[in-house]
Amino acid sequence: MDELRRVLRSGQIVGLTTNIYWLSYFPNRFRFQFNGHNIIVLREIENGFRVSDPVLDKPVDCLTDDLIRARFARGPLEPHGFMYYPISINPHPDLRRACIKGVTDTCNMMLKIPAPFLGIRGIRYLAKRIIKFDRMLGFEEACRQLGMIVRMQEEVGTGGAGFRYMYAAFLQEAADLFASADLRRLSEDMTAIGDIWREFAVTAARIIKKRGGREETFAKAGSLMLDCAGREEELFKNLRDVIPTLKA
Repeated sequence: MDELRRVLRSGQIVGLTTNIYWLSYFPNRFRFQFNGHNIIVLREIENGFRVSDPVLDKPVDCLTDDLIRARFARGPLEPHGFMYYPISINPHPDLRRACIKGVTDTCNMMLKIPAPFLGIRGIRYLAKRIIKFDRMLGFEEACRQLGMIVRMQEEVGTGGAGFRYMYAAFLQEAADLFASADLRRLSEDMTAIGDIWREFAVTAARIIKKRGGREETFAKAGSLMLDCAGREEELFKNLRDVIPTLKA
């Protein structure tokens, strides 16, 4: 905390990794144990800090005690007080080289990470479990966990449709930068995948609220996610093949 205050006094804004559960400016329905939530501290104020949170549309105030608990929370992926800030900013960044590196890293993370819980393999793993949720857990617990998934992807995080639309916009801008018809086509494909993620979220919400009758089932929700996994695997393989055609 002393280091955070020192950097803030120098005029920097500071990024922090936190546990969202201890950030009391969130309504209770959004608070759960997750150690990977990133916020930006703008400055120190009386009894706390003014922060910008990516989930919210305007800055909010966070009490000092709450921020301490959020920064040093225990459990999986403990943040250990991690903080980050720019030391210098290149006024003329090489956007073409940055795009190529970013696309390469994303393709590797989606296609090559061996752990079964990450990338395309992670999507498939979760989808197959969702199909069996009600049989494994019972309807009420299955709905609770399905609700957590939807909340993470559509409200608190960018793991679902929102991120796909963001990445499609990036690919569209990269297509203009490189004059690449391939990137433009892949941007359109990613937008279509985002639509399926949104359909999954709507289906999940109907299951949880017991609307839609027999048509809205855990099997349907899981199948939609499996469809997303298959489409994304094809997209990122195609994107990987496009990389050698791009010139930095």
